[in-house]
Amino acid sequence: MANKNKTEEQFAHVEEALSKTEQYIFDNQKSLLTILVAIVGLIALFSVYQNFYISPLEKEAQTEMYLAELAFQKDSFELALNGADLQFLGFVDISSDYSSTKAGMLANYYAGLCYLNLADYNNAIDYFVSFSSDDIILSSLASGCTGDAYLELGDTENALKSYKDATLSNNSFTSPKYLMKMAMVHEMNEDYSSSLEIYNKIKSDYIDSREAKTIEKFIARAKSR
Repeated sequence: MANKNKTEEQFAHVEEALSKTEQYIFDNQKSLLTILVAIVGLIALFSVYQNFYISPLEKEAQTEMYLAELAFQKDSFELALNGADLQFLGFVDISSDYSSTKAGMLANYYAGLCYLNLADYNNAIDYFVSFSSDDIILSSLASGCTGDAYLELGDTENALKSYKDATLSNNSFTSPKYLMKMAMVHEMNEDYSSSLEIYNKIKSDYIDSREAKTIEKFIARAKSR
């Protein structure tokens, strides 16, 4: 009997809550309708923005990128960066003019690579930092290249931070590569215990990597120091 009363009491609480909800909706139906219309309107506007603005702009940006990428592949870094008058845009203009597109974001990465190859390390860093992507390989490469630029500037502290960022995805392609670079910077700083720790990590965690194939000699060298 006690259980029955308890169940009835729970049902009563539920009914009371439902009644209060119904009353609230009735009392505030105009406000709620306004909010609902606003939400539907925002969704519609977003759909229009994506389909009629971003999508065509994305295609346009990809078309602009084609010739700049060809110049990059030919190591014509100045041309790839700045483009050719009345012929095609370079990565600098594409990253600015199409910043809301994926192609425009990718142009930041390419611009960073161009500046890195031209030994303009500060500009390289600026463009790499401006780049972001859901692609873990590209993101790792951008962080690693940022580390390379800092290292060229003699800033080993920020180089180490960038190389560490490049290893965070723990992928077998880029992580061992930038772990090696971290270890080399530690050796430059005569921090051989840190470099040895990293070499051992490569040996144990990335056994199938290219870096692991020659890691024993680096381990031996770090131990000897």
